[in-house]
Amino acid sequence: MATRVCKFGGTSLADATQMQKVRRIIEADPARRFVVPSAPGKRFSSDEKITDLLYRCHTLASRGASIGEPFIQISDRYLAIRTELGLDVDLESELAWIRTQIEGGASADYAASRGEYLSAKLVAAMLRFEFVDAAEIVLFDPAGRLDAEGTQRAVSTRLQGSRGIVVPGFYGRDPKGEIRTFSRGGSDVSGAIVARGVSADVYENWTDVSGMLMADPRVVPSPKPIQVLTYRELRELAYMGATVLHDEAIFPVREAGIPVHILNTNAPDQPGTRIVRGNGDELPITGSITGIAGRKDFTIIAVEKTLMNAEVGFARKMLEVLAVDEIPFEHMPSGIDTMSLVIKDSYLDGKLERITTSIRRACNPDSVEVYPNIALIATVGRGMMHTPGMASRLFGALAAANVNIRMIDQGSSELNIIVGVEARDFETAMRAIYTAFVPA
Repeated sequence: MATRVCKFGGTSLADATQMQKVRRIIEADPARRFVVPSAPGKRFSSDEKITDLLYRCHTLASRGASIGEPFIQISDRYLAIRTELGLDVDLESELAWIRTQIEGGASADYAASRGEYLSAKLVAAMLRFEFVDAAEIVLFDPAGRLDAEGTQRAVSTRLQGSRGIVVPGFYGRDPKGEIRTFSRGGSDVSGAIVARGVSADVYENWTDVSGMLMADPRVVPSPKPIQVLTYRELRELAYMGATVLHDEAIFPVREAGIPVHILNTNAPDQPGTRIVRGNGDELPITGSITGIAGRKDFTIIAVEKTLMNAEVGFARKMLEVLAVDEIPFEHMPSGIDTMSLVIKDSYLDGKLERITTSIRRACNPDSVEVYPNIALIATVGRGMMHTPGMASRLFGALAAANVNIRMIDQGSSELNIIVGVEARDFETAMRAIYTAFVPA
Protein backbone atom coordinates (compact mmCIF):
# COMPACT_ATOMS: atom_id res chain seq x y z
CA MET A 1 0.00 0.00 0.00
CA ALA A 2 1.16 3.52 -0.74
CA THR A 3 2.08 5.70 2.22
CA ARG A 4 1.03 9.31 2.61
CA VAL A 5 2.17 11.60 5.40
CA CYS A 6 -0.31 14.40 6.10
CA LYS A 7 0.68 17.64 7.81
CA PHE A 8 -2.23 19.85 8.87
CA GLY A 9 -1.75 23.56 9.56
CA GLY A 10 -3.22 25.59 12.38
CA THR A 11 -6.31 26.77 10.50
CA SER A 12 -7.12 23.14 9.69
CA LEU A 13 -7.26 22.37 13.42
CA ALA A 14 -8.66 25.63 14.80
CA ASP A 15 -11.84 24.11 16.22
CA ALA A 16 -13.96 20.96 16.28
CA THR A 17 -15.57 21.70 12.91
CA GLN A 18 -12.16 21.92 11.25
CA MET A 19 -10.98 18.77 12.99
CA GLN A 20 -13.98 16.89 11.64
CA LYS A 21 -12.84 17.88 8.16
CA VAL A 22 -9.43 16.43 8.99
CA ARG A 23 -11.05 13.17 10.08
CA ARG A 24 -12.98 12.88 6.81
CA ILE A 25 -9.81 13.53 4.80
CA ILE A 26 -7.84 10.83 6.65
CA GLU A 27 -10.66 8.29 6.49
CA ALA A 28 -11.09 8.88 2.74
CA ASP A 29 -7.72 7.27 1.93
CA PRO A 30 -6.20 4.36 3.89
CA ALA A 31 -2.78 5.37 2.55
CA ARG A 32 -2.89 8.39 4.89
CA ARG A 33 -1.24 6.56 7.74
CA PHE A 34 0.81 9.31 9.38
CA VAL A 35 -0.50 12.67 10.59
CA VAL A 36 1.55 15.65 11.78
CA PRO A 37 -0.64 18.38 13.33
CA SER A 38 0.10 21.99 14.15
CA ALA A 39 -1.34 23.82 17.14
CA PRO A 40 -4.84 25.28 16.66
CA GLY A 41 -4.74 28.53 14.73
CA LYS A 42 -7.15 31.43 14.47
CA ARG A 43 -10.88 30.71 14.21
CA PHE A 44 -11.62 34.25 13.04
CA SER A 45 -9.59 37.36 12.22
CA SER A 46 -9.46 38.78 15.77
CA ASP A 47 -8.76 35.39 17.38
CA GLU A 48 -5.36 34.37 18.77
CA LYS A 49 -3.26 31.38 17.85
CA ILE A 50 -2.62 28.88 20.62
CA THR A 51 1.14 29.19 20.07
CA ASP A 52 0.98 32.96 20.62
CA LEU A 53 -0.95 32.43 23.85
CA LEU A 54 1.65 29.93 25.05
CA TYR A 55 4.48 32.33 24.31
CA ARG A 56 2.60 34.96 26.29
CA CYS A 57 2.31 32.55 29.22
CA HIS A 58 6.06 32.04 29.17
CA THR A 59 6.74 35.77 29.05
CA LEU A 60 4.42 36.42 31.99
CA ALA A 61 5.88 33.57 34.03
CA SER A 62 9.44 34.79 33.41
CA ARG A 63 8.41 38.15 34.90
CA GLY A 64 6.78 36.54 37.91
CA ALA A 65 3.30 37.55 36.74
CA SER A 66 0.19 35.39 36.66
CA ILE A 67 -0.41 33.33 33.52
CA GLY A 68 -4.02 32.70 34.49
CA GLU A 69 -5.80 34.73 31.81
CA PRO A 70 -4.03 33.37 28.70
CA PHE A 71 -3.82 29.85 30.11
CA ILE A 72 -7.56 29.77 30.72
CA GLN A 73 -8.05 30.71 27.06
CA ILE A 74 -5.78 27.84 26.04
CA SER A 75 -7.56 25.34 28.30
CA ASP A 76 -11.01 26.44 27.15
CA ARG A 77 -10.06 25.97 23.48
CA TYR A 78 -8.84 22.41 23.91
CA LEU A 79 -11.63 21.36 26.28
CA ALA A 80 -14.26 22.77 23.91
CA ILE A 81 -12.82 20.78 21.00
CA ARG A 82 -12.79 17.61 23.10
CA THR A 83 -16.39 18.13 24.19
CA GLU A 84 -17.71 18.90 20.71
CA LEU A 85 -15.96 15.85 19.26
CA GLY A 86 -17.08 13.62 22.12
CA LEU A 87 -13.56 12.36 22.80
CA ASP A 88 -12.42 10.41 25.86
CA VAL A 89 -8.98 11.88 26.56
CA ASP A 90 -7.69 13.23 29.86
CA LEU A 91 -6.74 16.81 29.06
CA GLU A 92 -7.16 18.14 32.59
CA SER A 93 -4.07 16.33 33.89
CA GLU A 94 -2.03 17.36 30.85
CA LEU A 95 -3.07 21.01 31.19
CA ALA A 96 -2.36 21.08 34.92
CA TRP A 97 1.12 19.64 34.37
CA ILE A 98 1.90 22.08 31.56
CA ARG A 99 0.81 25.03 33.66
CA THR A 100 2.98 23.85 36.54
CA GLN A 101 5.99 23.50 34.24
CA ILE A 102 5.57 26.96 32.69
CA GLU A 103 5.08 28.62 36.07
CA GLY A 104 8.10 26.72 37.34
CA GLY A 105 10.44 28.24 34.76
CA ALA A 106 10.20 25.92 31.75
CA SER A 107 11.80 27.24 28.57
CA ALA A 108 10.01 29.18 25.85
CA ASP A 109 10.54 26.21 23.54
CA TYR A 110 8.78 23.91 26.00
CA ALA A 111 5.87 26.30 26.43
CA ALA A 112 5.37 26.84 22.70
CA SER A 113 5.62 23.14 21.88
CA ARG A 114 2.67 22.22 24.07
CA GLY A 115 0.26 23.56 21.46
CA GLU A 116 1.25 20.85 19.01
CA TYR A 117 1.51 18.27 21.79
CA LEU A 118 -2.10 18.77 22.94
CA SER A 119 -3.36 19.09 19.39
CA ALA A 120 -1.80 15.74 18.52
CA LYS A 121 -3.38 14.15 21.59
CA LEU A 122 -6.82 15.21 20.36
CA VAL A 123 -6.19 14.20 16.75
CA ALA A 124 -4.90 10.77 17.80
CA ALA A 125 -8.00 10.19 19.94
CA MET A 126 -10.30 11.38 17.16
CA LEU A 127 -8.71 9.12 14.54
CA ARG A 128 -8.03 6.24 16.97
CA PHE A 129 -4.39 6.43 15.90
CA GLU A 130 -1.34 5.91 18.10
CA PHE A 131 0.26 9.04 19.58
CA VAL A 132 4.06 9.20 19.28
CA ASP A 133 5.71 12.13 21.03
CA ALA A 134 8.03 14.06 18.72
CA ALA A 135 10.50 14.22 21.61
CA GLU A 136 11.09 10.49 21.09
CA ILE A 137 12.19 10.73 17.48
CA VAL A 138 13.09 14.32 16.45
CA LEU A 139 16.58 15.00 17.75
CA PHE A 140 18.50 18.26 18.11
CA ASP A 141 22.20 18.71 18.83
CA PRO A 142 23.43 20.69 21.89
CA ALA A 143 23.43 23.91 19.85
CA GLY A 144 19.74 23.52 18.99
CA ARG A 145 20.26 22.42 15.39
CA LEU A 146 18.44 19.43 13.94
CA ASP A 147 20.46 16.23 14.12
CA ALA A 148 19.35 15.06 10.69
CA GLU A 149 21.09 11.68 10.68
CA GLY A 150 20.10 10.78 14.23
CA THR A 151 16.52 11.84 13.57
CA GLN A 152 16.36 9.82 10.37
CA ARG A 153 17.45 6.70 12.23
CA ALA A 154 15.06 7.33 15.11
CA VAL A 155 12.05 7.99 12.88
CA SER A 156 12.74 5.01 10.66
CA THR A 157 13.19 2.68 13.63
CA ARG A 158 10.14 3.85 15.54
CA LEU A 159 7.67 4.39 12.70
CA GLN A 160 8.64 2.11 9.83
CA GLY A 161 5.90 -0.42 9.18
CA SER A 162 3.47 1.32 11.52
CA ARG A 163 -0.13 2.12 10.65
CA GLY A 164 -2.06 5.02 12.12
CA ILE A 165 0.44 7.31 13.86
CA VAL A 166 0.09 10.94 14.99
CA VAL A 167 3.32 12.87 15.65
CA PRO A 168 3.08 16.47 16.88
CA GLY A 169 4.93 18.98 14.72
CA PHE A 170 7.28 21.86 15.57
CA TYR A 171 9.50 20.31 18.24
CA GLY A 172 11.90 17.58 19.36
CA ARG A 173 14.52 17.21 22.10
CA ASP A 174 18.23 17.79 22.60
CA PRO A 175 20.76 15.34 24.17
CA LYS A 176 19.85 16.59 27.66
CA GLY A 177 16.19 15.79 27.06
CA GLU A 178 15.20 19.44 26.84
CA ILE A 179 12.45 20.40 24.38
CA ARG A 180 13.68 22.29 21.31
CA THR A 181 11.55 23.86 18.60
CA PHE A 182 12.06 24.76 14.99
CA SER A 183 11.42 28.31 13.87
CA ARG A 184 7.79 29.37 13.45
CA GLY A 185 6.14 27.23 10.79
CA GLY A 186 8.31 24.34 11.90
CA SER A 187 5.49 21.80 11.65
CA ASP A 188 6.20 21.76 7.90
CA VAL A 189 9.73 20.59 8.77
CA SER A 190 8.37 17.94 11.12
CA GLY A 191 6.04 16.60 8.44
CA ALA A 192 8.88 16.41 5.95
CA ILE A 193 11.06 14.59 8.50
CA VAL A 194 8.36 11.98 9.12
CA ALA A 195 7.75 11.59 5.38
CA ARG A 196 11.40 10.92 4.72
CA GLY A 197 11.77 8.64 7.73
CA VAL A 198 8.94 6.33 6.61
CA SER A 199 9.88 6.58 2.91
CA ALA A 200 6.48 8.06 2.06
CA ASP A 201 5.21 8.07 -1.51
CA VAL A 202 3.73 11.55 -1.04
CA TYR A 203 3.97 14.28 1.59
CA GLU A 204 0.60 16.05 1.77
CA ASN A 205 0.65 19.54 3.24
CA TRP A 206 -2.90 20.56 4.14
CA THR A 207 -3.59 24.24 4.64
CA ASP A 208 -6.32 26.83 4.00
CA VAL A 209 -5.52 27.53 0.34
CA SER A 210 -5.85 25.30 -2.70
CA GLY A 211 -2.17 25.22 -3.54
CA MET A 212 0.09 27.94 -4.88
CA LEU A 213 -0.97 30.71 -7.24
CA MET A 214 0.98 32.09 -10.17
CA ALA A 215 1.13 35.52 -8.52
CA ASP A 216 0.15 37.31 -5.34
CA PRO A 217 -3.66 37.78 -5.46
CA ARG A 218 -3.26 41.04 -3.54
CA VAL A 219 -1.42 42.41 -6.58
CA VAL A 220 -2.73 40.42 -9.56
CA PRO A 221 -6.51 39.89 -9.63
CA SER A 222 -7.54 36.21 -9.65
CA PRO A 223 -4.21 34.64 -10.63
CA LYS A 224 -4.35 31.09 -11.94
CA PRO A 225 -3.22 28.19 -9.73
CA ILE A 226 0.06 26.38 -10.23
CA GLN A 227 -0.74 22.71 -10.81
CA VAL A 228 2.83 21.40 -10.72
CA LEU A 229 6.28 22.86 -10.20
CA THR A 230 9.76 21.63 -9.40
CA TYR A 231 11.67 22.05 -6.16
CA ARG A 232 14.01 24.46 -7.93
CA GLU A 233 11.10 26.61 -9.06
CA LEU A 234 9.66 26.55 -5.54
CA ARG A 235 12.96 27.79 -4.16
CA GLU A 236 13.03 30.72 -6.56
CA LEU A 237 9.42 31.69 -5.85
CA ALA A 238 9.69 31.21 -2.07
CA TYR A 239 12.89 33.24 -1.93
CA MET A 240 11.13 36.11 -3.68
CA GLY A 241 8.17 36.13 -1.35
CA ALA A 242 5.73 33.31 -2.20
CA THR A 243 4.68 32.19 1.28
CA VAL A 244 2.41 29.14 1.05
CA LEU A 245 5.31 26.77 1.62
CA HIS A 246 9.00 27.53 1.98
CA ASP A 247 11.48 25.22 0.32
CA GLU A 248 13.75 25.10 3.39
CA ALA A 249 10.88 23.66 5.43
CA ILE A 250 10.61 20.64 3.14
CA PHE A 251 14.31 20.01 2.58
CA PRO A 252 14.15 16.42 3.99
CA VAL A 253 11.65 15.32 1.33
CA ARG A 254 13.38 17.29 -1.41
CA GLU A 255 16.61 15.49 -0.60
CA ALA A 256 14.81 12.13 -0.73
CA GLY A 257 12.92 12.98 -3.93
CA ILE A 258 9.50 12.59 -2.28
CA PRO A 259 6.83 14.69 -4.02
CA VAL A 260 4.85 17.24 -2.03
CA HIS A 261 1.16 17.94 -2.56
CA ILE A 262 -0.29 21.21 -1.18
CA LEU A 263 -4.01 20.80 -0.53
CA ASN A 264 -6.91 22.71 1.03
CA THR A 265 -8.58 21.23 4.11
CA ASN A 266 -11.70 23.27 3.31
CA ALA A 267 -11.81 22.12 -0.33
CA PRO A 268 -10.21 18.66 -0.39
CA ASP A 269 -11.45 17.88 -3.90
CA GLN A 270 -9.47 20.74 -5.43
CA PRO A 271 -6.34 19.51 -7.29
CA GLY A 272 -3.91 21.68 -5.29
CA THR A 273 -0.26 22.03 -6.26
CA ARG A 274 2.24 19.23 -6.70
CA ILE A 275 5.96 19.84 -6.12
CA VAL A 276 8.26 17.31 -7.78
CA ARG A 277 11.93 16.79 -8.43
CA GLY A 278 11.51 17.42 -12.16
CA ASN A 279 14.38 15.35 -13.50
CA GLY A 280 14.68 14.45 -17.16
CA ASP A 281 11.39 14.22 -19.03
CA GLU A 282 9.22 14.03 -15.90
CA LEU A 283 7.61 17.38 -16.67
CA PRO A 284 6.68 18.82 -20.05
CA ILE A 285 8.18 22.13 -21.18
CA THR A 286 5.19 24.37 -21.75
CA GLY A 287 6.88 27.44 -23.19
CA SER A 288 5.21 29.55 -20.53
CA ILE A 289 6.10 30.56 -16.99
CA THR A 290 5.42 28.86 -13.67
CA GLY A 291 4.92 31.92 -11.50
CA ILE A 292 5.87 35.47 -10.57
CA ALA A 293 6.94 36.70 -7.16
CA GLY A 294 8.52 39.86 -5.85
CA ARG A 295 9.53 41.95 -2.88
CA LYS A 296 10.10 45.60 -2.12
CA ASP A 297 12.61 47.40 0.11
CA PHE A 298 15.95 46.93 -1.62
CA THR A 299 18.82 49.33 -2.32
CA ILE A 300 21.30 49.16 -5.19
CA ILE A 301 24.87 50.33 -4.60
CA ALA A 302 26.36 50.88 -8.07
CA VAL A 303 30.14 51.10 -8.39
CA GLU A 304 31.95 52.22 -11.56
CA LYS A 305 35.68 52.08 -12.29
CA THR A 306 37.50 52.17 -15.61
CA LEU A 307 39.34 48.89 -16.36
CA MET A 308 37.62 47.20 -13.43
CA ASN A 309 37.68 43.95 -15.39
CA ALA A 310 41.49 43.96 -15.42
CA GLU A 311 41.88 44.60 -11.69
CA VAL A 312 42.47 41.34 -9.85
CA GLY A 313 40.46 41.06 -6.62
CA PHE A 314 38.13 44.02 -7.17
CA ALA A 315 34.97 42.08 -6.34
CA ARG A 316 36.66 40.54 -3.30
CA LYS A 317 37.45 43.99 -1.92
CA MET A 318 33.82 45.08 -2.31
CA LEU A 319 32.47 41.96 -0.65
CA GLU A 320 34.96 42.22 2.21
CA VAL A 321 33.44 45.62 3.02
CA LEU A 322 30.06 43.91 3.45
CA ALA A 323 31.58 41.06 5.42
CA VAL A 324 32.94 43.43 8.08
CA ASP A 325 29.36 44.42 8.95
CA GLU A 326 28.00 40.91 8.29
CA ILE A 327 25.78 42.19 5.48
CA PRO A 328 24.60 39.65 2.88
CA PHE A 329 23.71 40.70 -0.65
CA GLU A 330 20.96 39.46 -2.92
CA HIS A 331 22.46 39.96 -6.38
CA MET A 332 25.63 41.35 -7.94
CA PRO A 333 25.00 42.29 -11.60
CA SER A 334 28.07 43.58 -13.40
CA GLY A 335 29.41 45.08 -16.63
CA ILE A 336 32.92 45.58 -17.96
CA ASP A 337 33.48 48.68 -15.81
CA THR A 338 30.55 48.43 -13.39
CA MET A 339 29.47 46.28 -10.51
CA SER A 340 26.35 46.64 -8.37
CA LEU A 341 25.27 45.22 -5.05
CA VAL A 342 21.58 44.64 -4.38
CA ILE A 343 20.94 44.60 -0.63
CA LYS A 344 17.86 44.42 1.59
CA ASP A 345 17.16 47.74 3.27
CA SER A 346 16.91 46.04 6.66
CA TYR A 347 20.59 45.06 6.47
CA LEU A 348 21.65 48.62 5.64
CA ASP A 349 19.76 50.35 8.42
CA GLY A 350 22.19 52.90 9.88
CA LYS A 351 25.10 51.43 7.91
CA LEU A 352 24.70 52.75 4.35
CA GLU A 353 27.00 55.77 4.62
CA ARG A 354 29.69 53.72 6.33
CA ILE A 355 29.46 51.04 3.64
CA THR A 356 29.80 53.47 0.73
CA THR A 357 32.70 55.24 2.44
CA SER A 358 34.46 51.92 2.98
CA ILE A 359 33.93 50.92 -0.66
CA ARG A 360 35.53 54.18 -1.81
CA ARG A 361 38.48 53.63 0.51
CA ALA A 362 38.98 49.94 -0.38
CA CYS A 363 38.27 50.03 -4.13
CA ASN A 364 39.13 53.60 -5.22
CA PRO A 365 36.26 53.66 -7.75
CA ASP A 366 35.42 56.42 -10.19
CA SER A 367 31.95 56.71 -8.67
CA VAL A 368 29.60 55.11 -6.14
CA GLU A 369 25.88 55.71 -6.66
CA VAL A 370 23.06 54.64 -4.34
CA TYR A 371 19.57 53.85 -5.66
CA PRO A 372 17.02 53.27 -2.88
CA ASN A 373 13.36 52.20 -3.10
CA ILE A 374 13.96 49.27 -5.41
CA ALA A 375 11.63 46.29 -5.83
CA LEU A 376 12.74 42.94 -7.25
CA ILE A 377 10.47 40.75 -9.37
CA ALA A 378 11.33 37.17 -10.34
CA THR A 379 9.67 35.56 -13.35
CA VAL A 380 10.19 31.81 -12.90
CA GLY A 381 9.70 28.89 -15.26
CA ARG A 382 11.52 25.73 -16.23
CA GLY A 383 10.61 26.36 -19.88
CA MET A 384 12.35 29.73 -20.08
CA MET A 385 15.68 28.32 -21.17
CA HIS A 386 14.10 26.37 -24.04
CA THR A 387 11.76 29.03 -25.42
CA PRO A 388 13.08 31.86 -27.64
CA GLY A 389 11.75 35.33 -26.98
CA MET A 390 10.86 34.96 -23.27
CA ALA A 391 13.07 37.87 -22.20
CA SER A 392 11.86 39.99 -25.11
CA ARG A 393 8.24 39.42 -24.11
CA LEU A 394 8.97 40.32 -20.49
CA PHE A 395 10.88 43.52 -21.29
CA GLY A 396 8.31 44.49 -23.91
CA ALA A 397 5.51 44.14 -21.40
CA LEU A 398 7.30 46.42 -18.95
CA ALA A 399 8.04 48.97 -21.65
CA ALA A 400 4.41 49.00 -22.73
CA ALA A 401 3.41 49.61 -19.10
CA ASN A 402 5.89 52.50 -18.93
CA VAL A 403 7.97 50.76 -16.25
CA ASN A 404 11.67 51.62 -16.16
CA ILE A 405 13.97 48.66 -15.47
CA ARG A 406 16.78 49.52 -13.06
CA MET A 407 18.45 46.09 -12.94
CA ILE A 408 18.41 42.79 -14.85
CA ASP A 409 19.82 39.52 -13.53
CA GLN A 410 19.49 36.05 -15.06
CA GLY A 411 21.32 33.03 -13.68
CA SER A 412 23.14 30.55 -15.86
CA SER A 413 20.38 27.99 -15.22
CA GLU A 414 17.99 30.34 -17.05
CA LEU A 415 15.27 29.24 -14.65
CA ASN A 416 14.26 32.82 -13.96
CA ILE A 417 14.73 36.45 -14.90
CA ILE A 418 14.93 38.98 -12.08
CA VAL A 419 14.32 42.65 -12.74
CA GLY A 420 14.70 45.59 -10.40
CA VAL A 421 12.16 48.39 -10.74
CA GLU A 422 11.21 51.46 -8.75
CA ALA A 423 9.11 50.45 -5.74
CA ARG A 424 6.29 52.70 -6.95
CA ASP A 425 6.10 50.61 -10.15
CA PHE A 426 6.03 47.25 -8.37
CA GLU A 427 2.33 46.44 -8.73
CA THR A 428 2.16 47.76 -12.29
CA ALA A 429 5.16 45.66 -13.29
CA MET A 430 3.78 42.50 -11.68
CA ARG A 431 0.48 42.84 -13.49
CA ALA A 432 2.16 43.65 -16.80
CA ILE A 433 4.39 40.57 -16.65
CA TYR A 434 1.50 38.30 -15.64
CA THR A 435 -0.71 39.55 -18.46
CA ALA A 436 2.07 39.07 -21.00
CA PHE A 437 2.61 35.41 -20.13
CA VAL A 438 -0.69 34.07 -18.81
CA PRO A 439 -3.65 33.91 -21.20
CA ALA A 440 -6.92 35.29 -19.85
